[in-house]
Amino acid sequence: MKILGVSCYYHDAAAALVIDGQIIAAAEEERFTRKKHDNRFPAEAIRFCLQYAGLQASDLDLACFYEKPLLKLERTLSIGRRYAPASHDMVRRQLSHAVHERLFFARVLAEQIGYAGPVQYAEHHLSHAASSYFISDFDRAAILTVDGVGEWATTVQYLAEGNRILKRREIRYPHSIGLLYSAITAFLGFKVNNDEYKVMGLASYGKPERLDELRDLIRFLPDGSFRLNLDYFDFMHNPRRMYSDRFIRRFGPPRTPESEITQAHMDLAASVQKLTEEAMIALGNDLHRTCGGVENVCLAGGVALNCVANEKFMRQTPFKRISIQPAAGDGGGALGAALYAAYAHGEPRPPRPFHSTLLGPEFSRQAIRDLLIKERAAFTEMDEDAICHKAAQLIAENQILGWFQGRMEYGPRALGNRSILANACNPAMKDVLNARVKFREDFRPFAPAVLEERAKDYFDIDFPSPYMLFAPQVKPGMGARIPSVTHFDNTARVQTVSRAENPRFHKVISAFETLAGVPVVINTSFNIRGEPIVCTPKEAYDCFMKTDIDFLIMGDFLVEKEL
Repeated sequence: MKILGVSCYYHDAAAALVIDGQIIAAAEEERFTRKKHDNRFPAEAIRFCLQYAGLQASDLDLACFYEKPLLKLERTLSIGRRYAPASHDMVRRQLSHAVHERLFFARVLAEQIGYAGPVQYAEHHLSHAASSYFISDFDRAAILTVDGVGEWATTVQYLAEGNRILKRREIRYPHSIGLLYSAITAFLGFKVNNDEYKVMGLASYGKPERLDELRDLIRFLPDGSFRLNLDYFDFMHNPRRMYSDRFIRRFGPPRTPESEITQAHMDLAASVQKLTEEAMIALGNDLHRTCGGVENVCLAGGVALNCVANEKFMRQTPFKRISIQPAAGDGGGALGAALYAAYAHGEPRPPRPFHSTLLGPEFSRQAIRDLLIKERAAFTEMDEDAICHKAAQLIAENQILGWFQGRMEYGPRALGNRSILANACNPAMKDVLNARVKFREDFRPFAPAVLEERAKDYFDIDFPSPYMLFAPQVKPGMGARIPSVTHFDNTARVQTVSRAENPRFHKVISAFETLAGVPVVINTSFNIRGEPIVCTPKEAYDCFMKTDIDFLIMGDFLVEKEL
């Protein structure tokens, strides 16, 4: 079967194509529209998926939407009635979205891409669960999905066996770890559904001095579940402000965006991060008990992008093996919906359906050459060995390198195909990248890309981490060797790079080790603050030219800036 999965209308709209149980293509809409976290119907992402597979919309057997709009509408009306009249504005806004978008998804598919075939709807958290379980090689696993909110659920426990995913228990809105974290994100002057990772990074500079106060906002129950003290929150009836006046009286005035970050802000970030870790561990331990001691676990939902919490979860729960969907947020729901529909319709599950996140567009050598000629760029063409050695040499010489290769990554992380690479051994490189290239806050860390076979020499990790979803400790003595990827708390958001999954990137890091004696480079996303990761050669070239990136390598072409 040819199945299209779609997620949209909240944040991070995306599309994914699965054919006969195999993942063929997937991408977020923002990469095509250049609007960060674009939530609109993903027409461009869908067109890419179809074009990549050589299909017309009429060739599809099924389209699956990642949530159930009627259930979401039911929640809106129920919560709106409970908190009326304060909730009237929110209800009006949500009803408008429902009438013009969600409830008429099938009609929009027909109008936008010409598909008039059958449409299926999967529950939001089931899409998350499927996105993680069906990319694993597990035949049996416990699944935990945690985010802001789906239809009603905010946290769900599942047990999966074979092609079946069975719900064990759920926690319902408005009780939500994801929304609690987002409320603190907003209070600290950052953007909800965009900047939660900044709070995680900021937390390393603080101490959880306000943890006991935050525990007044949430009550943990003996079974690992929780309930929020709703007196401290406004998101039930005012999505423009997540926290209440009582919250402000308790924690002081909120930080104004772009204003100074104080130690008090860092301590609050550390406190909510610690609370989130405790909640995830409690949920995980209960999940292990209720699923009869199963050794495998899958995580998904936006909270599963918290690599620090993931690290604690893996170390402080009894599970032995873990699978986390790299596109753990709503963007990954498109893939989950397609996979759920495929296996629910009896598709045989392939031994390993998911080989990497490299599921987006790619561009031919001729397309890159034509762009460079059109831009009158100074470029040199090389063979693969030469280009990889040149990349390693430039990094060793403390040059900042734009690295554009093959298919674009699916999900929020650049993993070696749409990346900016730099020297992790240079202690000044972190500040240089933040100030001159990324134009972002100086407290934010950079990720190390390390040869998979050498990772345990530098980091306290004994399993692959190809998607930057864990933050282990840097081993004693190694922080001084790789200072620009060692965070303030001695952790690092590690990407392990295998020869099998990304041979060219592996070759660059291997060559760098030969030159510098260290199998680690900085890997950060190829974009600047406020923009999506680059998708096309033109976007990569433009980013290169308007920043202090020193050199650009696209495919087999080395591009220089003319003096």
